[in-house]
Amino acid sequence: MTFPSLAYDPHSDRPREECGVFAVRGLDEASVLVAFGLHALQHRGQEACGVTSYDGVRFHSERHLGLVGEHFTDPETLQTLKGHMAIGHVRYSTSGGTVLRNVQPLYADVRGGGVAVAHNGNLTNSRQLREELVSRGAIFQSTSDTEVIIQLAARSQKTKAADRLLAALKQVEGAFALVALANDKLIGARDPLGIRPLVMGELDGAVIFASETCALDMIGATFLREVAPGEAVIVSDDGVESRRYAPEQPARPCAFEYIYFARPDSVIDGRSVYETRKRMGARLAQEAPADIDVVVPVPDSGMASALGFAEEIGKPFDLGIIRSHFVGRTFIQPTQAKRDLGVRRKHAANAAVLKGKRVLLIDDSIVRGTTSSKIVRMVREAGATEVHFRSACPPITHPDFYGIDMPMREELLAASHEPERMREKLEADSLGFLSVDGLYWAVCGEARNDRQPQLADHYFTGEYPTRLVDRDRDFFAKEQQLSLLVDA
Repeated sequence: MTFPSLAYDPHSDRPREECGVFAVRGLDEASVLVAFGLHALQHRGQEACGVTSYDGVRFHSERHLGLVGEHFTDPETLQTLKGHMAIGHVRYSTSGGTVLRNVQPLYADVRGGGVAVAHNGNLTNSRQLREELVSRGAIFQSTSDTEVIIQLAARSQKTKAADRLLAALKQVEGAFALVALANDKLIGARDPLGIRPLVMGELDGAVIFASETCALDMIGATFLREVAPGEAVIVSDDGVESRRYAPEQPARPCAFEYIYFARPDSVIDGRSVYETRKRMGARLAQEAPADIDVVVPVPDSGMASALGFAEEIGKPFDLGIIRSHFVGRTFIQPTQAKRDLGVRRKHAANAAVLKGKRVLLIDDSIVRGTTSSKIVRMVREAGATEVHFRSACPPITHPDFYGIDMPMREELLAASHEPERMREKLEADSLGFLSVDGLYWAVCGEARNDRQPQLADHYFTGEYPTRLVDRDRDFFAKEQQLSLLVDA
């Protein structure tokens, strides 16, 4: 007997990963460690990967489309990346298309020396800056917003490459965690609000930067601290220097790092991601209970929250949906046409768990709702008598502009539908969400400070933590066009 299976691309109906960065200074064959670190960060971007090293004389670079394991396991490739310092990047494009010229790290020769940059996040004024630079004669080689940083560094009046890079950071807005090689210096820097994560570690006297602590664990490095919001850490033969390039202000880390992006075994701001997600599930059980027989996670991101929910209500936790891990990378190509031509990720209903049961499904979020409705239908077809759905985060009503590839507001199910209408579209017997207060309880252990929120939570509240220069310019331009049409 065969049970219902569901062939679909879950990345088309959930926030897509951002990017990940990793850097080492102070060990021979630094690029080998960078490759291992990027393996641990592969969940943050599967579209492309790159490593750039410096041997004291020359920069060496390898950039490829595809997964880290497809390109950086060959000893001959790694031997070409010589030097005691290197930076690396895994990418999912949120700015710029899927072409090799956009793959990071990006490199340029500037006055004062060479600069290589790898960046996670999104600049909210990059198009404005790009237009200004082009008007002054700049020639761009990519469509990535990361190159804006390099172009600004090239035009700085500072004499040293590191100083030129910091001068560039003072002009950009938005969210970023950045690692860079500036001649013999390694630099790690974080946006002024700390929206994107960046941690610092140590291994045999070498300094490590990484997007997540799980990458430090991969190479056996010791966690030292997080790079502070608005801080640049410069590592050279003279030691480690901390510079504040932006005024100190309360941090606003991305809520979705806790909800979805970070690996469960990572630690953010002293908080275990896994335990935080369990707390989300426990609070969700208090806020949106249901009379059910079994709690089933939507794998893999719903696992910890489902376990917390089940423990809170004293009901069984079981794997009623099985996800195949043996899939190629075709399904994560960022255009729908390529995804449709490739192998799709498959989830199958485990009827032995579901048949005759009142099932409660838990996922990390609901974006468009198309995938969630297919999962509900699949579980019901496998014999579940009732199917209840819970989201371990609040309703997503606003898009992101800081490096998360999320649909525009009109495509977000919760932005245009009341909860009951959402339940009907999902074909679920009941639907519930974690509240914003519940999210803050799980992550911060305290209520939201409405005067100064502790998280970047704009997806649920519409309160963006920075100016959205490019978005506002686009809106103003459309308003002008509409006004001209009306006047005509």
